[in-house]
Amino acid sequence: MSYVLRISRRGFLKTAFSAGALILCARVFPGKALDALAAEEWYPGVYLGIEPDGTVIIVAHRSEMGTGIRTALPMVAADELDADWARVRVVQAIGDPKYGDQNTDGSKSIRDFYAPLRQAGATARLMLERAAAATWGVPAAECRARNHQVVHAGGRTVGFGELVVRAAKQPIPGKDELRFKTPADFRYIGKGVPIVDFDDICTGKGIYGIDARMPGMVYASIERSPVLGGRLTSYDDKEARKVKGVLRTVTIEAAQPPYGFQALGGIAVIATSSWAALRGRQKLKVAWEPGANAGYESESFRTTLLETVRRPQKVVRSIGDVDAVFARGGTIREAEYYVPHLAHATMEPPAAVAEYKNGKVTAWAATQNPQAVQDAVAKAVGIAKQDVICHVTLLGGGFGRKSKPDYVVEAALLSKKVGKPVHVTWSREDDIRHDYYHTVSAMYLKAATDAQGRPTAWLQRCAFPPIPSTFDDSVRYGGDGELAQGWVDVPFDIPNLRAENGPAQSHVRVGWLRSVANIYHAFAVQSFIDELAAAAGRDRIEYFLDVLGRPRTIDFKAEGTKYANYGKPLDQYPWETGRLRRVIEVVAEKSGWAKRKPEKGRALGFAAHRSFFSYLAVVVDVQMDEQGRISIPRVDVAVDAGRVVHPERVRAQFEGAAVFGASLALMGEITAAQGRIQQSNFDDYPVARIGEAPKETHVHIVPSDGLPTGVGEPGVPPIAPALCNALFAITGKRIRQLPINKTKLT
Repeated sequence: MSYVLRISRRGFLKTAFSAGALILCARVFPGKALDALAAEEWYPGVYLGIEPDGTVIIVAHRSEMGTGIRTALPMVAADELDADWARVRVVQAIGDPKYGDQNTDGSKSIRDFYAPLRQAGATARLMLERAAAATWGVPAAECRARNHQVVHAGGRTVGFGELVVRAAKQPIPGKDELRFKTPADFRYIGKGVPIVDFDDICTGKGIYGIDARMPGMVYASIERSPVLGGRLTSYDDKEARKVKGVLRTVTIEAAQPPYGFQALGGIAVIATSSWAALRGRQKLKVAWEPGANAGYESESFRTTLLETVRRPQKVVRSIGDVDAVFARGGTIREAEYYVPHLAHATMEPPAAVAEYKNGKVTAWAATQNPQAVQDAVAKAVGIAKQDVICHVTLLGGGFGRKSKPDYVVEAALLSKKVGKPVHVTWSREDDIRHDYYHTVSAMYLKAATDAQGRPTAWLQRCAFPPIPSTFDDSVRYGGDGELAQGWVDVPFDIPNLRAENGPAQSHVRVGWLRSVANIYHAFAVQSFIDELAAAAGRDRIEYFLDVLGRPRTIDFKAEGTKYANYGKPLDQYPWETGRLRRVIEVVAEKSGWAKRKPEKGRALGFAAHRSFFSYLAVVVDVQMDEQGRISIPRVDVAVDAGRVVHPERVRAQFEGAAVFGASLALMGEITAAQGRIQQSNFDDYPVARIGEAPKETHVHIVPSDGLPTGVGEPGVPPIAPALCNALFAITGKRIRQLPINKTKLT
């Protein structure tokens, strides 16, 4: 059976492929038996085509936001096809269910589509080889594709383009007929290939959401309630309408909980330029009824969360009898940790242009999830999902924020009211004050230790407003996916272990941010294990490996633990402690951990963590002067990410994660008073600048034949605890609350 289909030129593909092209779809999620499929149907999958002139066209169905995914995914298909990369053209897909999952989120693009893309390439290659064999009247086994042509054992060659017509008539081979390349034969996978957008980005030709234009469009700047759920009670726009270029003002109805991806509501100033819209907005006089969230105070909420985790809560993992061990007394250690709300703060704020016309919407958006755009816009303006066309631009950063298309909904709603295409760009203040924040979290950990300081019992509790509450405001406990991120999968070989989760109510919109729940869970667990090692007077890495135990596969099913495993089967992506051990050994060696001599004001910190199926170990070199100023001379990261497709982009992702992680650890904090977010721009929500960011980041990719895993997010979680552990080594003061600048170290 084959999961690759030959398809016709339909829909938008008419603009991408010519009439004579061979077009194949590798289905990602097989459904009905192939013999029951009609030839003209579309199926979720990835698309590859070969033109009569030899051009190979690969449809990129994921969004490019700096990860290089528009290059890495096509590389896989091109490699199996044995195409000449110089003759490959990448076409960006619009939002459409035919591509399966288009959400460029969760570090899953390569891991989900590596196999289907290889299959598409191998299928096309075999069909071309068989077409050449039929042309020459020779056995297909004597023909091999080589660098955009098929070569016969006798020396004859024919280009891909010349074979397209005959290849298109070949039967689709079954998967068992395909011949996949070995790693030794890879031309592109695991090699350095310039990203396809390189020239456009470097020369300023790349089109981002903020650059998108439609004929006759106008611009909008929207004043929203400073408190989530607030309602517009009155406004005076007389002065706003006096600003040159301002055309009118338009109200948007306030969103109702659950907020999901709705437009928040407010009053929009419509103008002929973005500058005029912003200036007009500044002159609005607006009154709000703040609503139920006006009493939200982040400091008092912190106290509430900490009180919650001090009490027994819902058990989400249990091994042995923790209570019996604690009842025996002995050496008991406890600690509480806290991580505040964080903002995405992408360099390009949310931006989109949309036109409502004749019952349909066309949008150009910097979005990570064009199908979510279709869903949300269709619901908001009252049309069918298929009547929403979403073109995907380049994204100036995403971090999860741009998978939430409220800003595209705003543009569509305004266009319906105004009768013109409307461009919406959020200001930095809009972005910081109205984000889907990384949730706040409190954690409590307790351990009993033996004579060697090794834990014999381990208890941990966490409480945080869960992300599902954004879509169902009755939800109070963490979802399975959130609890699977560094909480129920603590890997230590401890005979008595219990993990618990307590309830929390959200008063702001919360959503996934780069590495999601791993941020706060890793901070607590990796800090606490360092505290236990320090109390035992043992080397941190030696102690970690001792508590980690022998290499093994964690059998969650046998112990009765529900473990989401990022939506993949454990037999496909098992939790293997030996792989974590290996990256720890590598980072210890590469960082010179054992050879480092004590130095005043300078120390190394260590942390290790698994997330998105990748195994990470980090050593952070930290320096602090007598005034308490912190610098990071070097970061070493060892990573086992399975089969690596594009090493240069993988290294770049972990370099970026080191900066991102250092920013949130050193200074990242969103607070609220009377329901209003107190931060508004980079002056009060700073990111690490050149002198604060790691000066050197060394990424050590551990060779692996495992399935591809995630790389965009896993680099973030270990940075904060490793940094804090180093600061403890320098100052003797424990940092249990982020950001670090909340703790006086001198």
